[in-house]
Amino acid sequence: METFAAALQAFKLPDLRRKLLFTAGMLVVFRFLSHVPVPGVDPTALQSLFQNSQLLGMLDLFSGGAMSNFSIAAMGVYPYITASIIMQLLVPVIPRLEEMSKEGEAGRNRINQITHWLTVPLALLQAYGTGVLLNSQSPPILAQWGLTGNALLPTVSILITMTAGTVLLVWLGELITENGIGNGVSVIIFAGIVASFPQVVAQQIAAGNYLFLGVLTIMLIIVVAAIVFVQEAQRRIPVQYAKRVRGTRVYGGQSTHIPLRVNSAGMIPLIFAGSIMLFPSTVASYFTYAQTDWIRGLATNITDWFNPQNNIYWIGYFFLVVGFTFFYTMVIFQQQNLSENLQKHGGFIPGIRPGRPTSEYLIRVLTRITWAGALFLGVIAVLPWFVRHQGAQLLVTSTGILIVVGVVLDTMKQLEAQLLMRHYEGFIR
Repeated sequence: METFAAALQAFKLPDLRRKLLFTAGMLVVFRFLSHVPVPGVDPTALQSLFQNSQLLGMLDLFSGGAMSNFSIAAMGVYPYITASIIMQLLVPVIPRLEEMSKEGEAGRNRINQITHWLTVPLALLQAYGTGVLLNSQSPPILAQWGLTGNALLPTVSILITMTAGTVLLVWLGELITENGIGNGVSVIIFAGIVASFPQVVAQQIAAGNYLFLGVLTIMLIIVVAAIVFVQEAQRRIPVQYAKRVRGTRVYGGQSTHIPLRVNSAGMIPLIFAGSIMLFPSTVASYFTYAQTDWIRGLATNITDWFNPQNNIYWIGYFFLVVGFTFFYTMVIFQQQNLSENLQKHGGFIPGIRPGRPTSEYLIRVLTRITWAGALFLGVIAVLPWFVRHQGAQLLVTSTGILIVVGVVLDTMKQLEAQLLMRHYEGFIR
């Protein structure tokens, strides 16, 4: 009740009400775009394909139905997410990018601009790969597809249309960030995931699967509670700042802490691991109809090994998630330069010498607590596999649940900050 009262209070404030309505309006525009189809699509063949493919059904769930419509928003903002991840990994590797990251707001804007440029070729590649995958089915989804002959212009128009749709969604997300509530790109992804949820629930109710829905609801509540607990868990490292005397004034001397999160990587390891596990089967699918016997046989075997119905897929997925959690956490930690910044500002960890010993101590602590976060993400990643073996499947994937919970927590914290600035009681006590 306190949460609803706080939400009502937030809606009564003119500026917050404007932000909330603006966010809702942009999401309505996104849902309209997800129903604008790309030209030249056979809707009957497309519907039949998605009904018979579990993998494509999962991808469609993430796009909020945009993939099954093959709309201009079919790729969502995922090319931009991929570009952002690539830039984060390149910053500590390329000296020029590392210098930009230390130039304050101007440097960050420059890196963000490069990320936008990188999004366009990535979106073109993903659009082409999506078209090849869908058109390799029988019957073909697209009436004209190819980079030769009469199909060249229709194919180019499809690629440009889908790329423009992704760029438009990124722009809508940035408008939400500037004028609405929450991180706009994350809110767009959140809307795509939850858009199909009512339809799936209605289908289960129509089929009379009430026991299934009850068990699944309890399971989702437990999973969400566990995600919130781990996402908010942190190890606080005490920090003391030395006193400095300048003239008649004394500066410093206060105590604070460094919050090291148990799950510093968020959902990024799941995206990394999922992309790698899908890559072999996606490439192999192009050769399943090859005329050479050994190539066709190898492609068929790879497709079977990396199929979500195969146990090998889930075992590999688990270990990749754990590995990428450590990798991404350490990359982000190295970019922060915590020990160097502490030393510059006169801060130190009690009992630990400044400089390299501080860095080594923080890495040891971060490694220990990351084990808990990595194993948790691994279990969350393979949760659909455990549920499948008990005769049911999650309404949304584990990655989707993690994204939804993360976006809700982030949005609530932003509203909390806005309410506290106006001396109102917020969501989180």
